[in-house]
Amino acid sequence: MINKNYTIELLAPAKNKECAFAAINAGADAVYIGADSFGARKKAGNSLEDIAQIVEYAHKFLVKIYVTVNTILYDNEIKEAEKLVWNLYKIGVDAIIFQDFSFFEMNLPPIALHASTQCNNDSLEKIKFLKSMNVERVVLPREFSIDEIKNVAKNIDIDTEVFIHGALCVSYSGQCYFSNFIGDRSANRGDCAQPCRKKYTVIDENANIVVPEGYLLSMKDNNLSNHIKELIEAKVTSLKIEGRLKDKDYVTNTVLYYRKLIDNINTGLKPSVGSVITDFVPDINKTFNRGYTDFYFDANRKIFINSKTPKFLGEKIGKVVSVSGRRVVVDTKIKLNSGDKITYFDSNSELTGTTVTKSDTKGIELLKSDSLLKGTTIYRNFDAEFYKAIGSADIKRKIPLSIQADNDKIIFKSFGDNEVSVCYDQTFDKADNIDKAKENLAKQLSKLGNSEFVASYIQISDDFNLFIPVSKINEIRRSAVEQLQEISKKNYRLNKRKAVVENVAYPFKDLDYTFNVSNARAKVFYEKCGCSVKEYSPECSKRTDGINLMKTKHCLRDYAGICLKKNPDKRQLYLKDSYGVLYPLQFDCKNCVMYINSPEKN
Repeated sequence: MINKNYTIELLAPAKNKECAFAAINAGADAVYIGADSFGARKKAGNSLEDIAQIVEYAHKFLVKIYVTVNTILYDNEIKEAEKLVWNLYKIGVDAIIFQDFSFFEMNLPPIALHASTQCNNDSLEKIKFLKSMNVERVVLPREFSIDEIKNVAKNIDIDTEVFIHGALCVSYSGQCYFSNFIGDRSANRGDCAQPCRKKYTVIDENANIVVPEGYLLSMKDNNLSNHIKELIEAKVTSLKIEGRLKDKDYVTNTVLYYRKLIDNINTGLKPSVGSVITDFVPDINKTFNRGYTDFYFDANRKIFINSKTPKFLGEKIGKVVSVSGRRVVVDTKIKLNSGDKITYFDSNSELTGTTVTKSDTKGIELLKSDSLLKGTTIYRNFDAEFYKAIGSADIKRKIPLSIQADNDKIIFKSFGDNEVSVCYDQTFDKADNIDKAKENLAKQLSKLGNSEFVASYIQISDDFNLFIPVSKINEIRRSAVEQLQEISKKNYRLNKRKAVVENVAYPFKDLDYTFNVSNARAKVFYEKCGCSVKEYSPECSKRTDGINLMKTKHCLRDYAGICLKKNPDKRQLYLKDSYGVLYPLQFDCKNCVMYINSPEKN
């Protein structure tokens, strides 16, 4: 049974202002976005001016705005990061998503702090510590099962955020140094080069191939749409869609889809206000994905990766019956249209694609078909009709407005304490036709235009008998809307964090590079909490030998069918890249974790 006072937040990503507005209009309860620096997606930065406009629009609907300042920081960046947080606080941002523990040594405003998944919040001890530091929320690892999620809610009174959709990092967040190792592009600095989307082979110590070449670290996309009720019943605070590099169409489609799922469970769970009005039907299979997985949600191993391609394959259409020049006949029941983009694997097993230029009852014509053979299975990864529909879709978010009128005043009420009572400032004549006067009053009051309001209830008292000119009704309505907007802005309350806290013991004492200490303030903070910082992060130390480049739940032994729990095969395995570099694989079978280690020195 779901508690009536419980609300669950649908949290959407935004690359820019356009995406943020789209997410809000599609029904998001909160949006997370990057500022112009220190965000874990370097290519998704936004100016303070744009963020201020987003905040103003979002708060009309009680939608919260969280800004990512979740990279590790260097000593020369502390003051700039501190200044950024103050500026974000001043424009009304609801919370900062952080990674670097230097935050606890900064002079910060009383803005709420959310511990990014980059903090590697993988144990109750760590989460309890963050709670003691007045961190309002923790973003839980994508690797957590539902039982682990429940365990946090059961033992710690802290807001929890869970990823439900979008791209999956193969590594535990904050524990990947692969990109930094191969190209000096740090994931912890928001500049990941995504080596996980490249081809690899698994070999043993004798160079025998154990797993043939493929995209062996390329994860399928996360999709927990079948588990939303379980997450709600587990008292998760926020359901998070990944995708701060995705476009407006992706954001609109996924937010609408999950908004509908949540509302079908219980419309009263929403912490924001406003209903989404649209005829557009979302479909998460139409926008970019690498195939879907629910990852480790049920704590059971399955195929997490898509070894064939890291790209968007699309929906299966059918097999090619014949190819004659650019004219192609496909055995399918699905109608292809001009502008559709199709994909297929060529003779080298590489994903390629082309565009449909013409479609009729006899087949299709393609922009190019030189590598397309009879018997090839084709897919569609761009549905022109779907994207046309989403591009032209009228999607509005409206706050229900209750309006009551009598012979003395008109009362406008939206939500909470947001209410305006407009008393008439002049005497009106009695109406000759009272029914028509009432009808005209209701009609004009409902004309709320492009405002965020929609008249959901209009009541005119039985004894109403005035003739109010249309121009005067319109004036009253416009004034009331403006007043409601100002009252709503005045009544909006930010969560305030108590910044002064007493340092408590951190659950770990000797900190190595995996704790990502990259500046003196973070080091001082940890030492106040009883720690000894043995080593700075690899980004600072430039250490490349003897380190775990990646910690992951994806086990290549299990993928190869030689899990050590089931098979005595104890060969040393290596991940081999396209340049012939060998990365030793290490297996922690007790915790079902694999490590990719830095290459051994000759």
